[in-house]
Amino acid sequence: MKWLTAVILAFAMAFPAFAQTDADQVIAIGRNVMSMDDYMLSIQYFNQAIKAKPYLAEPYYLRAFAKMQLEDYEGAEQDCSLSIERNKFLTETYKLRGFVRQQLGKDSLAVTDYDEGLRYNPQDKYFLFYKAVAEGELHRYDAADSTYSSLLRLYPRFEDGFAARGRMNALRGDTVQALADVTHAIELSRTSIQPYLIRADIRVRQKNWEGALEDINEAIRLKPRDADYYLNRAFIRYNLDDFQGALADYNYTLELEPYNTAALFNRALLRYEVRDLNRAAADLEEVLRLDPENFHARYNRGLINLERGNNKEALADFQSIATRYPRFHPAFYAMAQAYDHMGQQQLAVKSMLHAENLIKAYVKNPEKNPLDRPTIAAGKANDGRQADSAESEEEVMDRFNQLVTAGNASETQLAYNDRIKGRVQDRDVLIEIEPMFMVSLADGPASLKSTSNYFRELEDFNNGRYIGQKLYLSPVADLTPESYESLFSLADKLAETTAHSDRAADWIALGVARSMLKDSEAAVAALNEALRLMPGYSVTLMARAYARLISGDPRQAPLAVADYDQALKANPRLVYACHNKGNIYYNSGDYTSALSAYNEALRLDPAFAPALYNRGITYLRLGNKRQAFADLSKAGELGTLSAYNLLKRMKQ
Repeated sequence: MKWLTAVILAFAMAFPAFAQTDADQVIAIGRNVMSMDDYMLSIQYFNQAIKAKPYLAEPYYLRAFAKMQLEDYEGAEQDCSLSIERNKFLTETYKLRGFVRQQLGKDSLAVTDYDEGLRYNPQDKYFLFYKAVAEGELHRYDAADSTYSSLLRLYPRFEDGFAARGRMNALRGDTVQALADVTHAIELSRTSIQPYLIRADIRVRQKNWEGALEDINEAIRLKPRDADYYLNRAFIRYNLDDFQGALADYNYTLELEPYNTAALFNRALLRYEVRDLNRAAADLEEVLRLDPENFHARYNRGLINLERGNNKEALADFQSIATRYPRFHPAFYAMAQAYDHMGQQQLAVKSMLHAENLIKAYVKNPEKNPLDRPTIAAGKANDGRQADSAESEEEVMDRFNQLVTAGNASETQLAYNDRIKGRVQDRDVLIEIEPMFMVSLADGPASLKSTSNYFRELEDFNNGRYIGQKLYLSPVADLTPESYESLFSLADKLAETTAHSDRAADWIALGVARSMLKDSEAAVAALNEALRLMPGYSVTLMARAYARLISGDPRQAPLAVADYDQALKANPRLVYACHNKGNIYYNSGDYTSALSAYNEALRLDPAFAPALYNRGITYLRLGNKRQAFADLSKAGELGTLSAYNLLKRMKQ
């Protein structure tokens, strides 16, 4: 994987706007939706603009940007080309196409795009930057040096440029210049993570463990919930003989990522080394449950079982390995030991002789009789060599008994996308609360059914058949592209209906449709009209509260809370309003108020699983593990499966 997988730094929102009447509003809404990370829905808006005015370049560019965020690089490349066909002077499109071409391994074509952009903007920072990176990937080091020199002469305080050049120099073996570049990048910005990671990798290669530890500590300080950083720090601490520190890092890695097999395997090896055999075996059991083909876990489990006297289990592991790797002689030595412990001396001697014959044949003619050298699961050895490169038998065995990292620091991706606002998938949110409930025109899998705390007014509304379809109260969830297509058509029809309507029901339906399309302004306007015609109606208040929240404006959150409070005045049993209020408070970091809201929801319905789960997470945020575990256990019992996963993570 290339290191440069960050999003392009030319904001789509900064793309020059066009004064087009028919498509303007659709494009504007699409931009706003994209700023809230809903790339699937934003694509649907840009599709509408393209249908209306297929000759415009802008919606193709914006759709390409959204596809790039979804890692649909082929689709993004095609849309960029379509945009360029319509207007070849929009240089940002060359930048975006060059970037996605780099992700597709088309570095030569990317350089061509960057050169085209530089014809129009010869001093553009990111055209120069991405071009230099692409040239480095192509091993055109002289050209890359020249491009970096131009970039850093124009922008002498551009820390990312120094960091990227430092990484390139490290890969080409010039560690002196690499260290100079990344150290200068750190001096320019003490809050940029990547230079610390690159320097840590260089220092690891130099076996400067103390320096590497300082750098990885800084990276962790800047981004304290990245599991890979702790995994790599554990490796560094291990080489400093800080076994307790390494173990603590593995434990925390697994708290963040319970199914991280590299952390489980490494912790098992560390526990094996300090003779904590039972826990080491338990970790390896978990690795093999998650990855049954993990040769290293199976081999080490066999060794541990030998030491614990579980000879039959050990023998089964070694036989399994020998079947897959019939020329891996250590497996036969281990089988001999297992047979010997079981009193089967004849089989022990046979296995021992077979191992020795494999070695003799190899010594006599290595090319004709190669020994199996099973690969390491992570793909590479710690020193950066391919795991299946030539190694001595001692090196193979030693590799089984050393700690491996999840990946080499030189493979670490430089994340320039930290500058782009609103990319939820890149935030350190590892535990998500159960979503809010919204008034919807689509019935979700967990939408409100007939329960003791049903939404009375919503059922009355549907029984009255005021509109042509039912309304539902469903957990917020993304819709399919097909659903969006029909929803656009429905919204247009509802807009025609309300143009001459004084019925609140029509305006409610329009407001709900617009909110499902995340057009907050239009949704709130329609629901305001519904409340003017029918004040204090709880269905409308619930719908308007959600419509306010999707605006992305934090100032709308208090107004949404006020809407939920009004809905509760109209219906004091409305558990969903309490739950949604709790989510608003939780997302704003006000955990005390969130607890109060979830408590009220659970007073109304003690078996309301979403509020139980969310209250459990809130208790964890506040450090109250006992109450959290009680809530999570009950939520799991009521069907919230993620509660069990979270409990397991917290109990490790």
